[in-house]
Amino acid sequence: MAQRAFDLIAFDGDDTLWHNERSYRSGRERFRRLLSAAGVELSDEEVEAHVNRTEIANLEYYGYGVSSFVLSLIETAIDLTGGRASGSQLRELIDLAKRMLTEDIDVFPGAGDALSALAPAYPLMLVTKGDLLHQRSKLERSGLERYFNFVEVVSHKTSSVYAAILARHGIDPGRFLMIGNSLRSDILPVVEVGARAVHVPAALDWSHEHVDMPAEMKTRYFELPTLEGLASLVERLEIRT
Repeated sequence: MAQRAFDLIAFDGDDTLWHNERSYRSGRERFRRLLSAAGVELSDEEVEAHVNRTEIANLEYYGYGVSSFVLSLIETAIDLTGGRASGSQLRELIDLAKRMLTEDIDVFPGAGDALSALAPAYPLMLVTKGDLLHQRSKLERSGLERYFNFVEVVSHKTSSVYAAILARHGIDPGRFLMIGNSLRSDILPVVEVGARAVHVPAALDWSHEHVDMPAEMKTRYFELPTLEGLASLVERLEIRT
């Protein structure tokens, strides 16, 4: 039997297998209403810019996820109101965090079919960033956990993080394939370590995840509009290899 082209196939979770960014968009909208109630009248673009700056500045302290997001909203609320935000208004943001952490998981069409088609032939791994407890909970509640042999929840997705994961599992980068929606987190660092990737863009993406891919790296990854064509693409890559 011919050797498979890939020893491990990995998937991102948020906005690749299940919806995520729309929850954050809803959270930002609630935040804008809170600011208005506190007497702060700014345009949507101005509020978005303030929140983004705070979130990005806080990544080194809190990482990614709902807790980081809501702590950044609280900080932004204090800054923009000059400390006038009331305890009850800040409590609304804490309640927002709890709702986001427990909301239903809405899996993308084709995600289950793609995983079920690949799982019999390849070990599958989930590589996702964020809070460990929340990501584990989302995976369990998604109904997709049974397809994965390994789960890696990381604080950041960089080339060194991917290299460490592959070394820990004894995987040659050339025999690793990553599927994700973010060029910054799921594609660029994977290609940088010598692996291949499949980019499945999400309809909603956080602006921080946007990045321009160097022209010389574009031959190392592939684009698909949805996960529904993934199994066929992997089969074509096997034939090509």
